Amino acid sequence: MFIKAVRAVLGQLILFVDFITRPRKKKRSDAAQAQVDKAAQDLALYQFHACPFCVKTRRNLRRLNVPVALRDAKNDAGHRQTLLEQGGRIKVPCLRIEENGQTVWMYESKVIIDYLQKRFAAA
Repeated sequence: MFIKAVRAVLGQLILFVDFITRPRKKKRSDAAQAQVDKAAQDLALYQFHACPFCVKTRRNLRRLNVPVALRDAKNDAGHRQTLLEQGGRIKVPCLRIEENGQTVWMYESKVIIDYLQKRFAAA
């Protein structure tokens, strides 16, 4: 019970610090941002709201100005089940990437951030 309370307090603290130190969005021309928006339609981030690794990943999405659909795998049973059945495990963050008829489930915040940097930083 005590551990659960500590985790809840730490989670709220992480969210507060994230809120007050939120990074600025990358500025692009309207045409370039439209291309990024279109490319991001094939992405979805399965996450827990207060998970520090998920916060880190969301901060990078904001910094790169990539509008990825966020899926709450903690409080939404449907998203949690999809993550388990299609992704193979309930572990967050997990980026679902659909390209050329293939679906890739990418785990680990560092791997996800590297992928996002390579795909969207130059755009």
